[in-house]
Order: sequence, then C-alpha cells, then structure tokens
Amino acid sequence: MSIKSANMTVMTKAARKAARHLKRDFGEVENLQVSRKGPADFVTNADLKAEKVIHDELSHARPGYGFLMEEGGEIKGSDPAGRRWIIDPLDGTTNFMHGLPHFAVSIALEEKGEIIAGVIYDPIKEEMFTAEKGAGAFLNDRRIRVSSRPSLEESLFATGVPFMGRPGHDLQLAEQRRIMARSTGIRRWGTASLDLAYVAAARLDGFWERNLSPWDIAAGVIMVKEAGGIVTEIGGRALRLDGDSIVVANSKLHHQINKQLYEAKRSKPNSEDSGSDS
Repeated sequence: MSIKSANMTVMTKAARKAARHLKRDFGEVENLQVSRKGPADFVTNADLKAEKVIHDELSHARPGYGFLMEEGGEIKGSDPAGRRWIIDPLDGTTNFMHGLPHFAVSIALEEKGEIIAGVIYDPIKEEMFTAEKGAGAFLNDRRIRVSSRPSLEESLFATGVPFMGRPGHDLQLAEQRRIMARSTGIRRWGTASLDLAYVAAARLDGFWERNLSPWDIAAGVIMVKEAGGIVTEIGGRALRLDGDSIVVANSKLHHQINKQLYEAKRSKPNSEDSGSDS
C-alpha cells in the first residue's frame, strides 16, 4: 500500500477529474471538434478541455508552480525551487479519435530539472500508475517492478512508429527488423506514457522511441526508474527530456537492446528519410 504525499494527492485528483471529461467525450467521439497541428498530427477539443481542467486544478492547489503543457506551452512559475508540472492531457489522441480505448492522462512534477513524481492514468481500464522519487512505483496502490527476464529471446518490447511528416522511417524499420528477429515480439500501442508504465509493471520488457516531447515521457521516466528499470537515450547517454530518443528496460536487457539499436543505425543505408536521427 502506497502512502501518498500531498503533491501526489493533488496530481491523482487532477488526473481523475480530467479523465471524467475524456470518458464522456470518448463516448461521443464522432461529434468531437478536431484541429490539425501538422501532417497527421491533431488536437481535439477533448485535449483542450482536459488540459484546462488539469491546469486549473493544479494552479489552485500549487499557485506558484510553473507549467509545461502539450497544448498550452510553457508558463513560468514563481516557485523558488523551480517546480513545474509537465502535462499531456490526452496521450494517444489518434487512438482516442478512432475510438480505440487506449489513451492516458500524464502528469509529472519537475523540481530543479529532475522529475520527482509522476502519474499516468488510463481512464478506460481505471488504472492509476503513480511514482515518487525514493518511494517506488505503484499501480492502483499495488507495488510494481520491472520484469526480470534476462534475454531478448524471452522478451516483449514496444516502440513508436513515425507517422506522416515525421522523419526516421527507414531507421525505425531497421531497428524493428533487428529486434523482431531476436525477441518474442514488438507492440505499437500509440501511447508512449502507457508503454513506459507497462515496462514499469513488467507487462513489457522494454521500450524505445525517437523524437518524443517532454510531456510524452516525463511521468513514465520516474515510473520506470522507481520500478527498478534503466532509462537512457539510445546509445546509453543520460536521458534529457528534450533529447532525441529514449530506451528503457531492466538492467539485464538494457545493454542488449541498446546494442541492437546501435547495430541497426550503423547498418542502415543513408537516406533522406533519416531526418534528425543522425
């Protein structure tokens, strides 16, 4: 049983409140107003409503904290420790728009450049993943840990696939070929926060992706770390939230998957599709 801090209580309350609106909108998804942010990149009025709910709830509880939000951008705070909330109000918007019941609310708390708490809430399955620095990771108050599988051959991985308008298609295919040939399989769920939460809960053994944003991974990063996993950029460099990649796994698999991703990049023919993967 987890003992929640005051901040965690605030975060889970905000996530649940936003999720109630998302569930209602999900039931009437064909009536949603949708705007295009870029090629194959959309925002719905459900994203915007959920983000406002979270912003208002957290602002009321912690008026000095700053914000970094997917839709609303950065809002500077007055907190002397530089604490700010990093928010993805609807991770998995494309799933949501297509009636696929796999999406999440993601909220992280950053202090002096370090993520110290995270919440990932799946409102359809009613699964609340939480983690705080030094206090472990939990699913609905039950302690979770990363898997202990020692080899790629026994392991199941997840990744993200670049969609229209995003770079890196050739490299991603090369990476998938290497991992597919050496593992139990790969899943592509379309919701990075839940991919990370699933690694923390040992439902997946590892995850990698390139070109994500801080709000995609912030809450998941502390989730995996507090569940005993390793989190770095591809290649092993210390993770930066504004970096270009992420790879997570247990301590036995992390080097193995990194090696395969390195070999995939080394053997991939040069192409104009490599984009920012160089």
